[in-house]
Amino acid sequence: MTSGKNGLTYADAGVDIDAGNALVERIKPAARRTNRPGTMSGLGGFGALFDLKAAGYSDPVLVAATDGVGTKLRIAIDTNEVDTIGIDLVAMCVNDLVCQGAEPLFFLDYFATGKLDLDQATRIITGIAQGCEASGCALIGGETAEMPGMYHHGDFDLAGFAVGAMERGSDLPQGVQAGDVVLGLASDGVHSNGYSFVRKVVALSGLAWDAPAPFADAPLGRALLTPTRLYVKSALAAVRAGGVRALAHITGGGLTENPPRVIPDGLDCAIDLSSWTLPPVFRWLAETADMTEPELLKTFNCGIGMIAVVAPDRAAAITDLLQGMGETVVQLGRIQQGRAGDGAGVVYSGHLL
Repeated sequence: MTSGKNGLTYADAGVDIDAGNALVERIKPAARRTNRPGTMSGLGGFGALFDLKAAGYSDPVLVAATDGVGTKLRIAIDTNEVDTIGIDLVAMCVNDLVCQGAEPLFFLDYFATGKLDLDQATRIITGIAQGCEASGCALIGGETAEMPGMYHHGDFDLAGFAVGAMERGSDLPQGVQAGDVVLGLASDGVHSNGYSFVRKVVALSGLAWDAPAPFADAPLGRALLTPTRLYVKSALAAVRAGGVRALAHITGGGLTENPPRVIPDGLDCAIDLSSWTLPPVFRWLAETADMTEPELLKTFNCGIGMIAVVAPDRAAAITDLLQGMGETVVQLGRIQQGRAGDGAGVVYSGHLL
């Protein structure tokens, strides 16, 4: 029996199921471009399938990572520069996986917003697909959540989930010892950590997002949205060539907090700060905020996005390999004996500022 009245619909509550379905159709071509050996299913199912045997593994150990991009999202939203924020999302997950010695295999994203904007969402997820493709990682699923009342108009949130694999016994770190060489792989900028501080510095400077960046030939907002560098293919090539004993992704905690995560207790990572030049974006942030050097080193990557600890007799060959794959490589220092009973630490010499 019907009353003849128009009943309340889900769309009246602010959720458009048809828009969600349309988004899936729009992003399917971008997702298909990320297919790799092992991919078994496309977007749209209740779950995503992946065949480890088809990916070439005989005795695999799975490794998982999840992350977001923090308040860098706020700049992307405020400037409507959302095309590369998905690359950041992928990078923050897959760069962590490779530090375990794992090859990223597949990726899932979670995208939540108050009101789904099809064009905006397509741009964001296309960026995610670009990051996956550049990492050899299949985008095989995700979730788009339209949640009116949870997010202000135009706001959205992102989370990423990556799964990788390695053959049993090949995990990193492995065999780090005093005398090992510490190589630094250059970053492409601030990457995706410290943006609450960055936004505070920008407010202190009085500059608008569309003002010329004091450190780059681009508007300030766009310059600060330079995406996180993807180190997966070059780092995996170095690992497979032999001699890499540890990798450390330089994220929150900067150069001070991240290398000790892959160094055994009783050893120190000795870094010569005069071995590279502080990139202009970090110098501007430090000078505008009147940061001390220790605070700078603990907050940002300072131009070094990934560290590789390598056997001394392999340092030159690994440097050549990495440079051949497009990385800028600096010899930062060495692993040295620390004080007995102490945890691993970082010892600095020279200065960046």
